[in-house]
Amino acid sequence: MASKETTEKVNPNGIGLFGLIGIVVSSCIGSGAFALTGQIAGVSAPGPALIAWLIVGVAFLCLALSLKNLADRRPDLDGIFSYATAGFGPFAGFVSGWGYWLSAWLGNVAFATIMMSTIGYFYAPFLPGNTVACIVIASLVMWGITILVMNGVESASFINAIVMVAKVAAIALFLLFCLISFNAGILTETFWGNVATNVAQMAEEADLGSVSDQIINCLMIMMWCFIGIEGASVVSARAKKKSQAGEATVIGLVALLVIYIGMSILPFGVLPFTEVAQMDYPASVYVFNTIAPGWGGAFLSIAMIISVAGSWLSFTILPAETTQLMADHKLIPAKWGELNKKGAPGFSLLIVGVCTQVFMATLIFTEDAYNFAFSMCTVAIVITWALASAYNMVYSFGNGQVGEGIAGLIATVFLVIATLLNGWSYLMLTCVGYIPGIFVYIAGRKEHHEKPFTGPEMACMAVICAAGVIALVLLAMGIISF
Repeated sequence: MASKETTEKVNPNGIGLFGLIGIVVSSCIGSGAFALTGQIAGVSAPGPALIAWLIVGVAFLCLALSLKNLADRRPDLDGIFSYATAGFGPFAGFVSGWGYWLSAWLGNVAFATIMMSTIGYFYAPFLPGNTVACIVIASLVMWGITILVMNGVESASFINAIVMVAKVAAIALFLLFCLISFNAGILTETFWGNVATNVAQMAEEADLGSVSDQIINCLMIMMWCFIGIEGASVVSARAKKKSQAGEATVIGLVALLVIYIGMSILPFGVLPFTEVAQMDYPASVYVFNTIAPGWGGAFLSIAMIISVAGSWLSFTILPAETTQLMADHKLIPAKWGELNKKGAPGFSLLIVGVCTQVFMATLIFTEDAYNFAFSMCTVAIVITWALASAYNMVYSFGNGQVGEGIAGLIATVFLVIATLLNGWSYLMLTCVGYIPGIFVYIAGRKEHHEKPFTGPEMACMAVICAAGVIALVLLAMGIISF
């Protein structure tokens, strides 16, 4: 395969390295970082959780290196979906871009529920985060953020960088207090690696299953925490230097791993993980209130609300940015790429807002709104990640870059296996979201006088539609549920 590397151009008015790191970190550190403490405690003891972090850390390092390599080697490509297009054709590019689009606004729904749950720390009727009052207030927040982004993406990115500093500082304070209060005896008392019979005892008492079950149950939770790791790649067209998008991805990943492992493990040295598992979401708030009575819980609750708002801002920018670029690449109608007077994709932002609003309303009928929303969001974006890492694998091996190719291979295999291990229902429900998107794709291709499908692409489209229809039937029969 011939190399298509091009000389990098500089955009003096674009987003700098700090702003790009801000998009990565602020997009990732939303609800996931704060909810990790309780979520991990509910499915795993500390030992299996650490093994899961090792697996996930290596896999996402390979994904970050894949994105960095593609940013360095293919600066001519704009947007993460363009990697799938370059490697596997326009329909693959659509599948990647639409999956990312679905994931981003579904992530906003998860942010809405956890933000309202956090307000429930101060006002109990807001628990568990999906009451009618919660939906109304979350809707007002969502439309407020949409209006902000409509007034300019670059200015919103600057605000995001400021929010990043605030949320990281708050998390650092929480981790510092956990370190000061840390008792190794509490952690090791239920840490399976130290006592031969401890694993069986824990599994029986907490009903966690085997060690392998605990590791598998951690994967989706941990993967959700890295949604946004591709943020710099998505807005690379607006960066001062596209190569900085790759740098921001790797720097952001290292910072995130330190934060996430601390948030999910250190609290288990303050309180037994079985006790933490019984706390309301987000458990970190209640752990901090135990360490610093009177102010700790309130402080972290406010920090979390600010944090979620920052991620919500990022996840409003990113889907609109993606559909704008998809329109430029003739994958969807040009209307989706139209910019307003402020240079923001107004039509795309409006569509994102309407979709978020509709799905948000359905959460009133969902038993565990947060877990459902983040699981759907995670599965959708895995499709985008896997296609990007697969292209990195093909491109790198084709150009003699063995190390980079291996990184792509590891990331791709992990993403596919982890998704399948966490069940097929979310994957099938995600296919439902592709059905209207396929009509948008067909309209876009016809508008640009392009053939919508080749033979293999037609077969792939049929499989996606069939899976979506079957999911709707199973949903109606009650075999799968929200």
